[in-house]
Amino acid sequence: MNPFAQATLALTVAELAQLPPPIGLEVAFAGRSNAGKSSAINALTNRRRLAFVAKRPGKTRTIQFYSLLPERYLVDLPGYGYAPVSDAIHEKWERLLEGYLLQRRSLVGLVLIMDSRHPLAPLDEQMLGWLLPRRLPVHILLTKADKLTRATAAATLNRVLKRFEQSGYACSAQLFSSLRHEGVELAQDVIGSWLGLGEPELTR
Repeated sequence: MNPFAQATLALTVAELAQLPPPIGLEVAFAGRSNAGKSSAINALTNRRRLAFVAKRPGKTRTIQFYSLLPERYLVDLPGYGYAPVSDAIHEKWERLLEGYLLQRRSLVGLVLIMDSRHPLAPLDEQMLGWLLPRRLPVHILLTKADKLTRATAAATLNRVLKRFEQSGYACSAQLFSSLRHEGVELAQDVIGSWLGLGEPELTR
């Protein structure tokens, strides 16, 4: 049975103090507010409306915990860098993101969502900088790959991979399209290995 298809919303957190005890394993999803993070989560779980896809970016202002199996979670972090909100709210989001990424002991990996047309933005680099001291693995989904030609998509992926080879980050990367459902199985394999979900075929 596919554990990703069993995903259910378990908890919504607006403050660090509301986080549950760090029991089990968690894989977090982060990315700019318009990069397609919610659509990626829905594609990975084969659930059209599990993660809310807003018409206006930046609607996710909390941390969402989705349970796959007992003590196995996908964690949807607030999007960053695009939403038209006040400086105070941006600062609150940043504290929430940074606090979770730096302190969460049950976090075993991060899926970083980047629009394949605009990868490696300064805020993406900041996100990676927060994680670097923890040496956690990062898997980058270059979303909206259907909007690029094959040659451009391949060149973008190579550029991103070379960037991380030079930096020393423990990053892997792939092309991804929620619209065409491309790259889903590869992403499931990576996330499943972090969460201890068994052999790759069990996560499909």
